[in-house]
Amino acid sequence: MANAIFTASESSAYDDLIEVRYHFPRTYLRQAEAAVGDWIIYYEPRRTTGRNSATGRQAYFAIAQVTNITQDPERADHYYAHLQNFLEFDQGVSFREGAEYRESGLRKEDGSANKGAFGRSVRLIPADEFAIIVQIGISVAVEPWELADRVAEPVPEYVIHPLVEQVGLRKFRDLAFRRHVRNAYANTCAVTGLRLINGGGRPEVQAAHIRSVEADGPDTVRNGIALTGTAHWLFDRGLLSFADDYTILLSPHGVPDGLDKLILPEKRLRVPLNPDLRPHATYLAWHREHRFKH
Repeated sequence: MANAIFTASESSAYDDLIEVRYHFPRTYLRQAEAAVGDWIIYYEPRRTTGRNSATGRQAYFAIAQVTNITQDPERADHYYAHLQNFLEFDQGVSFREGAEYRESGLRKEDGSANKGAFGRSVRLIPADEFAIIVQIGISVAVEPWELADRVAEPVPEYVIHPLVEQVGLRKFRDLAFRRHVRNAYANTCAVTGLRLINGGGRPEVQAAHIRSVEADGPDTVRNGIALTGTAHWLFDRGLLSFADDYTILLSPHGVPDGLDKLILPEKRLRVPLNPDLRPHATYLAWHREHRFKH
């Protein structure tokens, strides 16, 4: 097993859904196979759309665990890496700090960038460099009110190797997921538009999975939505759902009297300004098919 970097962007021409699968050509099969059973970090390159685009963050942005590799049934020279335990970083991690590169393999002896190494979409990374990137990416201080959200022992102090080990734990992931979704929605319910903060600074909005954890829904903001307790109750019971254009759908089986008046009058979700953080159509379709009471 080995740690690796997978390069990914929303505009990729490959058949990626990075929370669960990563599509790549045979060129990278050896490196991807080496990572099976271990953790990888996702990196967003500078070029994200077209030959001359330079809109990418040039930053590491998430971690995931490779479970297995399968061949693309339609393209014999391509493969899929299947993933679990995807988790976004609290903050993007730049590929370098001053003259120091997070991946030593990306730096030439003269200090310049190794463009050939940057061009490799899948590349192995030493375990110590991998762990340092994770430590920086998951390093936002816990808010005082978050301590009350924890339902078990506190997450251990952020130290390099123990942190990597914590990422796969459900309670650690629940805490990170809540923080990421609440931040993406500015602590505001997407259905009602309400933003309630209690006296201790704790937001009352909840982070709901669109595709449930029990159904292998990933802990990504794209599979999350910020909801008040009431809206969350309606959503989990299939009494409301959302179209791909974010129209709010009400079940014909009926919403309890008066609750429909809490919904935004335009009957559309209030989603993040950043399109990368909005609910993904794949997860919305799952909820409509498996939870919504038509």
